[in-house]
Amino acid sequence: MVAAAINILTAFAFLVAFALLRIQPFNDRVYFPKWYLKGLRSSPMHSGAFVQKFVNLDFRSYVRFLNWMPAALQMPEPELIDHAGLDSAVYLRIYWTGLKIFVPIAFLAFTIMVPVNYTNGTLEHSNLTYSNIDKLSISNIPTGSHRFWAHLVMAYVFTFWTCYVLKNDYEIIASMRLHFLASEHRRPDQFTVLVRNVPPDPDESVSELVEHFFLVNHPDHYLTHQVVYNANELSKLVEEKKNRQNWLDYYQLKYARNQSKRPSVKTGFLGLGGKRADAIDFYTSEIERISKEISGEREKIAHNTKSIMPAAFVSFKTRWAAAVCAQTQQTRNPTLWLTEWAPEPRDVFWVNLAIPYVSLTIRKLIIAIAFFFLTFFFMIPIAFVQSLANIDGIEKAVPFLKPLIEMKVVKSFIQGFLPGIALKIFLIFLPSILMIMSKFEGFGSISALERRSATRYYIFQFINVFLGSIITGTAFQQLNNFIHQSANEIPKTIGVSIPMKATFFITYIMVDGWAGVAGEILRLKPLIFYHLKNFFLVKTEKDREEAMDPGSLGFNTGEPQIQLYFLLGLVYAVVTPILLPFIIIFFGLAYVVYRHQIINVYNQEYESAAAFWPDVHGRIITALLVSQLLLMGLLSTKAASQSTPLLITLPVLTIWFHRFCKGRYEPAFIRYPLQEAMMKDTLERNREPNLNLKDYLQNAYIHPVFKGGDESENESDAASEDSDQELELVPTKRQSRRTTPFPSIHSGSSHPSLSELSTSQKSMTIVYVYDVMFLVDLSSNLCKGFLCTIMIMMENI
Repeated sequence: MVAAAINILTAFAFLVAFALLRIQPFNDRVYFPKWYLKGLRSSPMHSGAFVQKFVNLDFRSYVRFLNWMPAALQMPEPELIDHAGLDSAVYLRIYWTGLKIFVPIAFLAFTIMVPVNYTNGTLEHSNLTYSNIDKLSISNIPTGSHRFWAHLVMAYVFTFWTCYVLKNDYEIIASMRLHFLASEHRRPDQFTVLVRNVPPDPDESVSELVEHFFLVNHPDHYLTHQVVYNANELSKLVEEKKNRQNWLDYYQLKYARNQSKRPSVKTGFLGLGGKRADAIDFYTSEIERISKEISGEREKIAHNTKSIMPAAFVSFKTRWAAAVCAQTQQTRNPTLWLTEWAPEPRDVFWVNLAIPYVSLTIRKLIIAIAFFFLTFFFMIPIAFVQSLANIDGIEKAVPFLKPLIEMKVVKSFIQGFLPGIALKIFLIFLPSILMIMSKFEGFGSISALERRSATRYYIFQFINVFLGSIITGTAFQQLNNFIHQSANEIPKTIGVSIPMKATFFITYIMVDGWAGVAGEILRLKPLIFYHLKNFFLVKTEKDREEAMDPGSLGFNTGEPQIQLYFLLGLVYAVVTPILLPFIIIFFGLAYVVYRHQIINVYNQEYESAAAFWPDVHGRIITALLVSQLLLMGLLSTKAASQSTPLLITLPVLTIWFHRFCKGRYEPAFIRYPLQEAMMKDTLERNREPNLNLKDYLQNAYIHPVFKGGDESENESDAASEDSDQELELVPTKRQSRRTTPFPSIHSGSSHPSLSELSTSQKSMTIVYVYDVMFLVDLSSNLCKGFLCTIMIMMENI
């Protein structure tokens, strides 16, 4: 009770603090940054009396301080999609799916399961230590009782209802995705594919080779391309210059406020040592030095062939052509000229595009091993934390604290609050570690990085938080016996332990769920950092906009945490139904809070059109299977020999249902139907017959450091010239290609279609095609054998 009161009061305090802080004028940019970024909101500090610019003096707004909750629910879903994107709308549907699943399940569980469990006196007539929660669980059913039939029937009912909700949601979201792709505005990624593992050619550059290949194999549809540069060092220099510029702005502003003394700074490491120099002069000289290094790095990239990676973004004249290219094999060698849908420009993770393709498999193996050891060794601190819930163990370790521990308030705090908050602290650093691992693995888009991190986070939480908490919290003393028992005994051991850990997971839901969601809407960290930046660094409206930190949904951390609550709800629905109301409160509160944040705060970094939903669906199915297997293990220890075998059918039906959904709905999230692409192309041609698509796509996938965001105008123009010079097609040096009939796409002339070529030109084209095929065959033969594979990998590296 003490732990529940602490967590409820903490969540309530966060919500009240947010409701009061959000209506203060000087916090407006912290709690409504999205509207400022859209240009639809102006600061209330620009008008009114001096005091009213900082403090809200309208006392009626304090009476209505909770009106943000109904306001968050007023925006209809179609308008929400236009406002924040399909990713945000579908992310909210995860919470809504939880409510649709668990509200009816909780109603049935409290109507049927709770009376069935509570009306037994098994625990009262035993010598076991138990709580009131245990009397509502399956632990209160005597061994061999016919009442286990109720649990069996409810397991079937809960499974069928969950599958029904999942099927409907999968169908709706697949339809929403196709409708969104068909109705959204034109985007570069709709016409572009990412080509990787371009084979090396001694006579032609990567740019020339890519253009020739697609002119021959996609002659009527190829439009333009952009090779991928290894500009990682240049990016570091640009970021370093930006950092130095921020410090220069700070000291210039400081000097402008007090011109009696020029600011100084130590030039040593982190400004802690070295000679003291004039801060403005020092950072001015540093910026000049870095600018020269940037110019040199630009020249190096422009003229060094090693800076060009064997990859390119290739754009086509129509969406239909891009869909065909992205979803087909380009050559007889399936390891060359690999094509995939290009992520949208803001979703590209440019650093990883510079990784040689042949090293990706090795990187995946390294990360798989590292993740295994991370998951395994993390059990050690988890076991220690969960042992804190055992009062007897603490008293044995520190007997002099026994009088203090036996106090009712302290005992409740240790058992109910401390394990949950300590586990939460351990997990704070985990997402950053997993994201670093995903980046090392080499994914080329931010969305792919987040989805892979989310998968690993879910696996980690399942093993360490769920299984780890159950095993170490209840069978820590018998852990040696558990390790040496047979595999078919594991579900029994875990199943028996599940009812005993209900109290811990209720506390965890309140700490991580209730208080965590309330802390998310309070935005304490962005609030503090915004006011610090606003006071010390901001001098223009642009600086003030940059000081805002709207953040984003954080799919890599948020979605796995949601899945943990799905797992707990499905596992405990039949075993200890008292857990369900706590989960329902979490889903309801989180739905309202994150809807408010999506509408007013978050500025999503990318738009994947809900490509993550198959992962969400698969994890809920996994939770369903785990709940069924653990229930079988639990009932097998209760001598329910007649009812337990009937549970075997449930996992089989669940797997069949998953395979059905995977075949019926998942293709909409992986492939783009050619029919949809042709329809959108036809509509666009009729609406905009004079559209110059080449100008629209020409610079869409140029590396951000070449777009001159932080450089001067002259440097930006020079970068564009370098890019154009690198892409300019030169006459081929290979004899069989000297008469290739297709001119350079950069020469301005349009290339003829195959039907327009003369007989001699067609023969020349055939010669070139066979030449390409010969090179592909040659590359394939070179790749045979272990030694040759290593040589090619070293060459590419």
